[in-house]
Amino acid sequence: MKHKIYQIDAFTDEVFSGNPAAVCPLNDWLPDELLQNIAKENNLAETAFYVKGSFSSPLGGSRREGAKLGEGAYQIRWFTPKVEVDLCGHATLAAAYVLFNYEKHQENIISFYSPRSGELTVTKQKEFLTLNFPTDVFEKIELSKELTSGFNILPKLALKGKTDYVLVFENEGQIKNIKPNLSQIAKLPGRGVIITAKGNQVDFVSRFFAPQSGIDEDPVTGSAHTTLTPYWAKKFGMTELTAIQLSERKGYLQCKLLGDRVEISGQAKLYLTGEIYTE
Repeated sequence: MKHKIYQIDAFTDEVFSGNPAAVCPLNDWLPDELLQNIAKENNLAETAFYVKGSFSSPLGGSRREGAKLGEGAYQIRWFTPKVEVDLCGHATLAAAYVLFNYEKHQENIISFYSPRSGELTVTKQKEFLTLNFPTDVFEKIELSKELTSGFNILPKLALKGKTDYVLVFENEGQIKNIKPNLSQIAKLPGRGVIITAKGNQVDFVSRFFAPQSGIDEDPVTGSAHTTLTPYWAKKFGMTELTAIQLSERKGYLQCKLLGDRVEISGQAKLYLTGEIYTE
């Protein structure tokens, strides 16, 4: 059996930058084990799979009760090389880019449904795609030894969201120069650790480490900005912010807080198209 595959560089306007994601359009859901094996074989931070149609979710279990999707909507799931994740921004952006440019989606808005994160939309305005995601819920926590021992510079504040820890530092230079202890970070529960500080040329900067999810350092993490945007919006007293994720590849994001939702905008570029064979 063969399936289409695309590789898209997300949150960038040029190839070899931003965050690469694989996108696999499907007619029907494949077994979870096969989806995970495809993601492992791709060996990218995320692989997005989607199915179009008007149907109830075929996925079982209390966390995956499907909503009835209208015709033209898409159910979406995301896998790292190791695990399925609750939410992924850059791979959703990549999936939307594929639909808008290569899979004949006619409207300027796409409705996705995630069994784990609910309704998600992506709108297109010229070269920019805008994700509309639910904001994260987070709280201040103790700067424990377990958190601080993962980094060579001491943060000034720690937060805990739904799946990630956030460590806030004094300045952008610290974010650039931090050397993570990945083996220590991998011991933390949850998806990973976001580090962040006020930016020099943009409102805030960040990096993201998730060795426990199979990603030592993610190039650009859209979902992390569902936590970062409300934090920095409150800190600065404004709702529209610019951001750079300071990985080696770098990613550029525009963020807007809309109550309990956040808009995250960026560009994307096609790197490859192909076919995968699963038999």
